[in-house]
Amino acid sequence: MLPSWLKEVGDSPCRCCSAEKGKKTFVQKTLNSIIALLQETFDTESISKKKGFLQSIDPRAKLISTLAFVFALAITRNLIILLAIYLLEILLAYASKISIGFYIKRVWLFVPIFTLIIAIPMIFNIFIPGTLLVPVWNFGTTSVYITKEGVYAAIVFVMRVVVTVSAVVLLFVTTPQQVLFKSLRSVGVPKLYVLTLEMAYRYIFLLIDLIREIYFAKRARTIKSKSTFEEQKWVGGRIGYILLRSLNMSERIHLAMLSRGFNGDVKIMQDLKAGTRDYIACASAILLSILLALIAIRT
Repeated sequence: MLPSWLKEVGDSPCRCCSAEKGKKTFVQKTLNSIIALLQETFDTESISKKKGFLQSIDPRAKLISTLAFVFALAITRNLIILLAIYLLEILLAYASKISIGFYIKRVWLFVPIFTLIIAIPMIFNIFIPGTLLVPVWNFGTTSVYITKEGVYAAIVFVMRVVVTVSAVVLLFVTTPQQVLFKSLRSVGVPKLYVLTLEMAYRYIFLLIDLIREIYFAKRARTIKSKSTFEEQKWVGGRIGYILLRSLNMSERIHLAMLSRGFNGDVKIMQDLKAGTRDYIACASAILLSILLALIAIRT
């Protein structure tokens, strides 16, 4: 005997796979996030293969230049200089055939989350005393207000984060990942750290694809939605399954690498050859970073 709910026929999809009252289920949200992550990765890889300005620079020169910029920008307190450097980064992105909208969105999408928590308290006189700009609260002899100096310090802090993250994003989107990891080895980063990063980056997408298959199978085989507790139990079980699968996969991959003569050093087909243009670009970036550091120290 078939249950009554299985005999019911409707034109709309089941509640577990469709959005109720405009809300998406956890299956849809997870699948959408996975697809968005894969699409963003493909877009980044396609940008690194374009014939742009930064793509033509040696990865080691770009890495050293970025590290010098990050150090100099971390101590810069002049808002005009930060805005000028940010404009320069946008021009470099345009010269590297990067979509300006994609570039700006990728940077500003994460800045509010990590910086506003720190920047917002800075605008009040409790943390940075200064000239009254906007009164907030007054109770007897105690007053809280927004200061001009605090607002300026918060804007400088946010712009410093924006400019630093923008420089790192330029490095990542214009350099293939395997070449970037090899560049880390060339500047003295220990082999163990580089190998761990490279293996994690490579096989995280394999695990993401495994999760995608599991959720697609869940969505395709679900006829009637279950309670929230039952769905949470299913998610917990899948987390444990993926953990065991990843451990088993790591063992098999390690044995396969050893059987093929792996000695701890990963080889890639692309050779890194620096030319005169690369040395000039790296020297110019280092000189500009030194100039920024000297200006920051004297002001």
